[in-house]
Amino acid sequence: MPSLHITDIEAAINFWRARKPSPDGVTLAPEIRALAEVYALMVYYHEDEVDQRGFPAKAWEAWMAWYESTPDTPCIAICSTSQGDEVCKGCGRTFEEVQLWPGMDPAEKRATWRRITIEGHSWRFNRYAERAAEGPAEPPISDENAADA
Repeated sequence: MPSLHITDIEAAINFWRARKPSPDGVTLAPEIRALAEVYALMVYYHEDEVDQRGFPAKAWEAWMAWYESTPDTPCIAICSTSQGDEVCKGCGRTFEEVQLWPGMDPAEKRATWRRITIEGHSWRFNRYAERAAEGPAEPPISDENAADA
């Protein structure tokens, strides 16, 4: 069973810190407390990964809320595995990962995301980075709106 990497725990904590900032600089939201407990144990025991089995329920709920805010797939709609490549030039996933993606659990998907991000060789990280950018694209400025810009 795949493990959750400490960087994903950190990202989830930061997600909740932005969403529910401390009112007094000391008090933490319940989601942050739950994730911080896991994070602190990982740091204390010098662990980079934690098995998702046995993950505390409140921490899992907080992690899943963060996970659901992330892009579902690394696909940038340029799939070279359909042309016979073992590793997709567009997203960096292997043929097997592309085929099994819909059935992967969140930890498996995050492990794949981590690997392709670290490798950083796929077009999603260079040639077509703008296509992979998170968030909606800016609408083009029309002639009518050009005067306002």
